[in-house]
Parts: sequence; structure tokens; C-alpha cells
Amino acid sequence: MQTEVLLPLIAYLLLVFGLSVYAYTRRQAGNFLTEYFLGNRSMGGFVLAMTLTATYISASSFIGGPGAAYKFGLGWVLLAMIQLPAVWLSLGILGKKFAILARRYNAVTLNDMLYGRYKSRLLVWLASLSLLVAFLGAMTVQFIGGARLLETAAGIPYDTGLLIFGISIALYTAFGGFRASVLNDAMQGLVMLLGTILLLIAVIHAAGGLHSAVDKLQQIDPKLVSVSGADDVLSLPFMASFWILVCFGVIGLPHTAVRCISYKDSKAVHRGIVLGTLVVAILMFGMHLSGALGRAILPDLKIPDQVIPTLMITVLPPYAAGIFLAAPMAAIMSTINAQLLQSSATIVKDLYLGIRPAEITNEKRLKRFSSWATFVLGLLVLLAAWRPPEMIIWLNLLAFGGLEAVFLWPLVLGLYWERANATGALSSMIVGAVCYTLLASFDLHLAGLHPIVPSLTLSLLAFYIGNKFGDARAEAALKPS
Repeated sequence: MQTEVLLPLIAYLLLVFGLSVYAYTRRQAGNFLTEYFLGNRSMGGFVLAMTLTATYISASSFIGGPGAAYKFGLGWVLLAMIQLPAVWLSLGILGKKFAILARRYNAVTLNDMLYGRYKSRLLVWLASLSLLVAFLGAMTVQFIGGARLLETAAGIPYDTGLLIFGISIALYTAFGGFRASVLNDAMQGLVMLLGTILLLIAVIHAAGGLHSAVDKLQQIDPKLVSVSGADDVLSLPFMASFWILVCFGVIGLPHTAVRCISYKDSKAVHRGIVLGTLVVAILMFGMHLSGALGRAILPDLKIPDQVIPTLMITVLPPYAAGIFLAAPMAAIMSTINAQLLQSSATIVKDLYLGIRPAEITNEKRLKRFSSWATFVLGLLVLLAAWRPPEMIIWLNLLAFGGLEAVFLWPLVLGLYWERANATGALSSMIVGAVCYTLLASFDLHLAGLHPIVPSLTLSLLAFYIGNKFGDARAEAALKPS
């Protein structure tokens, strides 16, 4: 183990736990469910920008994405910048209207919003089960990324790193709740920004300058500096699919959407859009360019996902590597705690209280149940991550797509189409989930498109057709009361 690398990381983890303790003291007063899962809707613009960015940017952006850029070249850096409008789309499309309706319905979870809008308990159950299945896959990716990071950068065996990483996150998230999550996200966002800038500068310096690095890439494979990328992977259908999957479709991600019901006021939204977009631009460009140029320094890596951890210990001094190690760890931890909270909120608020609504007054039991649900879910994901695949980006994109195929149209059309009803939403969810599962399972790419494109197209059509046969009583849910 590399002590110089580990010491800054240990200090960082202690700071994370300190913020969780502070968050715990703040959640002693007020309604438990609203405080634990939404932080009493008190986020300002800076915290909103950082938590939305940190939640969206995950192991895939710090480990998997740069790994793909290492393998496919500079074209993947351009592809990654497709994600630039993600924060603007999320806050712009959901934003204010979503928050107004959430306060009207007294919604704590995304499924509360769906029930308030469509008045269908069946829809809530289907949405809850879909969310839990997809989040288990998505969180598994984050755990794998964290353990690989510790293995490569700090010399900790994968299994040991997984235990340390998984148990730490499960504990601090279960202990502190949403307030701990967003406070840590704000700090982690700053850590990610600083770490990304430092690493990119160090990589360019180690490669002998930008011009020299690009020349070395061209010598390895001329396709690494082409728009189409190595193996001509970046076709137009692939890029269009990628934009839908990781940018437009982000509107339908539950852990992103829930941030849109927990901010303080409209000023916070406007500031969050500007700051969040700026942060996404720096992080996406910096990390993916580091991964692509890293091949000029480390041309023979067997596992592309190891490029960022290996670069850290190659181009940075040990203590600086330890400080930077906190950046991808921050990206991973912020995504996991958001997904863990959404999963436990689904179990407690949508499923448990859906069956036993009278228990909502028993705050002592809810506190205990919520914390244990969060912790146990974390341990289950830890077990699922025990035997990882070589490139985690594909597993992460699979989970992303499944969530988008289920939630995107019921959310967006529920907000903006007064005549949308439960039959249409249910039809859209079922068709989207089935279509995406079949296409992804059999690796089918119609006209070269990622499965998310036909899945969202068919689920939109299913929503329209199903809506013709449904009850229009839900229309009143959108009208001012």
C-alpha cells in the first residue's frame, strides 16, 4: 500500500463523515421524511449546481469515460461534450413546474409526483420496481469504480478496497440523509474541479506538451486523432444515440429529477443552470482529454478503465496523487449516495407506506427503517460488485437507458400535457422497459442506433395510444388549485 497516497484520502473521508454528523444534527427537527430525503427543500443556487453536477457525473465520467477516450481517441472527447446541456435541460424542463407541483402534492419522492399526477397505485409499484432494479445495476458500477481506483492508485487489493469503500458510503449516507448528501456534493464538486484541472495540466506536461502528445497518438494509431475514433466506432447513429442517452434522456433519471424538487427558490434555479453547465463543461472536457492523451504516456494498458488511476500515480507526486484521488472518489460517492437515498425512499415512502399508510405518524420507526434500508441496500450492491467486468461504462449506460425508457415520457408529458393519464403513462413505461430490455439483451442496434432511441420512440407512441383509452380525471392535477 502507498501511505503517501492514502493519507490525504483518509483525511478526505473524515471530512465527509464530519459533514454527515453535522447533517444528522440538523435533521433532528421538522418532518422526518421531508428532511431525510429532501433536506427541507432548502438548497441554494451554488449547492443545487454542485449536487446536480456531482450526482450526474459518476464513475463513468471519471473512470469509464476516460477509459473509452483512452481506447478510441480524441473523437471520444468531442462525443463526451455532447453532455454539456444536461444541467440546463434538467432544470429548464423540469425545474420550476416540477417544484411547484411537488409542493402541491407534498411529494418526497419521484413516485409521489407520479401518483399525485396520475392517481394510479399500479403505476407507482411498476415505477418503484423499475427504479430499484436499475439503481442496483447503476450503483454496482459506482462501487466497482471506487474499488478499482483504490486498487490501482493506492495498492489496496480490489476486494479490500470494495469493502472499505462500500461500507463507508453506506454508513455516511444512512447516517446523514439528503442533507449530508448535498453538503458532501458541494464539497465534492469543488474537489472534482480542482483535481480535474491539476491532472490535465500534469498529463500535458508529462507528455511533453499538447502537440507532442497528439503526435504520439498518431504514431500509435492515426484513428486516435480522427473524428470517427479507433475502429470507426463514432458513427452518426452512435453519436445521435449517445446524445439522447446521456444528455436529453437525463431528464428522466430519478436521482437527477429529485434535485429539481428540493431547491429553495427560482433564483437558485437560475444560478444552478449557469454554474452547473460551467462545471459540467470543465469536468467532461478535462477528464476525457486526460484519458485520451494518457495513451501517449501509457500506451500498453490492458484495462482501459485503469487509465485515470494509473496516470495519477505516474504524473503526480504521491501526496498530490492522494489529493487528486479524492476527485474521482467524490464523483463516485456523490452518485451512489443520491441513488441510495432514492432507492431507500422508494422502499420506505412508496412501497412500505403505500401498504401501511398509518405508519407515517410513527417517526421513530420511520427513522430506523429508512437508515437500515439505506445501509442494507449499500451492502447488497457491494456484493453485486464483487466480480466486475473490464469496462464499466457499458454497464452504466445500460442502467441509464433502462431508467430513461421507463421514466422520461411519464415525467415530461405529465408536466406539460394536461390530457395525459395513467393508462398512457403505464403503457409508456411497460413498452419502454420491455423494448429496451429486449434490444439491450440481444445487442440489437436498429439502423445502427442505441436501443434507447427505438425504446423512447415506441414508448412515446404507446403513451399516445394508451392515453386514448384512459380516464381523463388526472387532468385536474395540472390545473392551479
